[in-house]
Amino acid sequence: MPDELPEVTIHMHTPAPVTVGGFYDNAKKCLQLKLLAGEEGLNNVIAACSINRPALALAGYYKHFSWSQLQIFGAGEMSFLLDLETEAQERVLCKIFSKGVPAIAISRGLEPTEMMLRLANQYKTPILSSPLETNEFIPKVTIRLDQLFASRCSIHGTLVDVRGIGVLVVGESGVGKSECALALIERGHSLVADDYVEVKLLGDRGLLGSAKEDGQGKMECRGVGLVDIGAIFGVHSVILEKSIDLVVHLVFWREGAEEDRTGLDTKTFEILGQRVPYIIFPVRPGRDVAQVVEVAALIQALRMTGRDCAKEFNERLIQKMRKNAVTQPAPSENQASET
Repeated sequence: MPDELPEVTIHMHTPAPVTVGGFYDNAKKCLQLKLLAGEEGLNNVIAACSINRPALALAGYYKHFSWSQLQIFGAGEMSFLLDLETEAQERVLCKIFSKGVPAIAISRGLEPTEMMLRLANQYKTPILSSPLETNEFIPKVTIRLDQLFASRCSIHGTLVDVRGIGVLVVGESGVGKSECALALIERGHSLVADDYVEVKLLGDRGLLGSAKEDGQGKMECRGVGLVDIGAIFGVHSVILEKSIDLVVHLVFWREGAEEDRTGLDTKTFEILGQRVPYIIFPVRPGRDVAQVVEVAALIQALRMTGRDCAKEFNERLIQKMRKNAVTQPAPSENQASET
């Protein structure tokens, strides 16, 4: 193994504030959102990833009111408001709006009251509406907020999907990352991103990698130029995002370099605080790098199911050695005296 490995370029992204307008643009199509009032408040900042249903606040209890979150009004909240007299409704809504809530989202396509619309414009608090049922609306809102609040970075490398395993190939310029990915695509695997991989950390879903929007399905191949992978190999050869399950670090081979021959020396690579299985692979002329990466991905798939061939073989070997040591006869007295 080389004494000094080429550095892996990782650019950390400073999280940008999540605004109501940013959420609206991101989720408008998926959630079928409509902006009904409070357009001047689209720059309001959503300070927390989770959502809040303000039932207790409507009833007058504000001790634990999560005012910094997106407020969700379902059938229960809207029914409560409609049962109030105009003055009481105004009093209740004024207290909520005056807390500085970033926005209100109404599910089930329910119509906001005239008082809600007037106060939303007055306090510059956007009101969004969706036809989705509340139990469907809330999980989808949460997923969108998770994506917007996710920690992000970009890594210089190539990400491919090898039979369901996301393999991030890294290494210094010219070592053959794109050529390796191209050979894998030719074998029927899929490209996610080439050159720079955008990575985000999404809670239980872990690390997800994708390409920049203008680079999706494109690959730069030395001596050939820019390659449109989808147009040449078919749409199945390109996917938009993939989990990162394995990092393969390609390094230039040199005389005397040590190489892992057993698979017992497991390493990990840290991305956004998450540890990912990591392999260092020296590249030399005549070596089929793509084939080795493909096998490494399949081995990782086995490990993710709980099977580790290297450890199993090592354990069997140790057991056999112990068994031989026990069954080997003790030396006789004559043998002992001769020694």
